[in-house]
Amino acid sequence: SEAKLKEGVFVGPDIRKMMFNINFENTMTRNKKEAWVLFKEVVTKFLGNSKDPEYVTIVANMLNKFEKLGCLMSLKIQFFNSHLDYFPENLGDFSEEQGGRFHQDIKLMEKR
Repeated sequence: SEAKLKEGVFVGPDIRKMMFNINFENTMTRNKKEAWVLFKEVVTKFLGNSKDPEYVTIVANMLNKFEKLGCLMSLKIQFFNSHLDYFPENLGDFSEEQGGRFHQDIKLMEKR
């Protein structure tokens, strides 16, 4: 929705569209483009159908780059970063329904 775009909130389908939009990267500064490339690497090498053996380093590089840009880490990202080994090898094989359950579990944790 337009409100989500203004706030910078993207969900799976939006992110996939942006990943294949060549013009999107051309609008970025060098530092933002580097962060975007690292984000895409996490999507393909960690969140995809198989985990890269170097997934811990790949995720750390992305988080460090976003931190240097001044991005704040939400509770969901802190949980994600602290529990990388919790995620299965074939994360990309999980359905949207299973992903929704994960987000519901995180919401419960945030309320505690």
